[in-house]
Amino acid sequence: MTRLQVDLNCDVGESFGRYAIGDDEGVLPHVTSANVACGFHAGDPVIMRRTVRLAVRLGVAVGAHPGFPDLGGFGRRELQAAPDEIEAMVLYQVSALAGIAAAEGGRLRHVKPHGALYNMAARDRRLADAVARGVAAAGRELILVGLSGSHLLDAGRAAGLDVASEAFADRAYEATGALRSRSQPDSVIGDPAEAVERVLRMLREGAVTAVNGEAVAVRADTICIHGDTPGAAPLAAAVRAGLEAAGVAAVPPGA
Repeated sequence: MTRLQVDLNCDVGESFGRYAIGDDEGVLPHVTSANVACGFHAGDPVIMRRTVRLAVRLGVAVGAHPGFPDLGGFGRRELQAAPDEIEAMVLYQVSALAGIAAAEGGRLRHVKPHGALYNMAARDRRLADAVARGVAAAGRELILVGLSGSHLLDAGRAAGLDVASEAFADRAYEATGALRSRSQPDSVIGDPAEAVERVLRMLREGAVTAVNGEAVAVRADTICIHGDTPGAAPLAAAVRAGLEAAGVAAVPPGA
């Protein structure tokens, strides 16, 4: 085993108003960090505070999960915005969640962009730099989470931030290293045993099998399980148990 510890993260707090999305209470006990939606793609002030409170009570590291202002599309539609707009919207969302975390006796540890913003920043350095500037403006102690091998990680380093390279337990990969679009078949991994096998290969070999059968190199400082994936709670529990059985400690980012 080449890596003896890894963060296990989950996107949470994505309910809003009368709409319940995901199983935060079922997933959070099994992960070490939480990416909390900040009200643009999902979440609202009440949900944000409730989710942060639960994470703090469970000892789960709190992170911000900023996205495009796109409730209708759940932040998964690619919107066009100027770099200064991207920087400002990231700063706004991260700062809001940092204030809630402080009010709940916690502190913000990391930032992971959501959905289309994450994927666009992975391949577009100009946009990635804007995201990194927004995070750095909110706090240079924050860790920026980005897709393994992506421009977002390079932009974070250039902005003076610590970064965490992310891999996914519940998403399929293209041969390019990009995540398979959710509009395509077989884009989501729902079988817990398969997810565990993939995660352990990422850690042991630094690779994952793409949809075409090719091996894709990945670095996994942190492993994501999406809170809105069907069966997210048992999947998270299985991955956590699989890590422990393999002698891999699950620790929060920066630990």
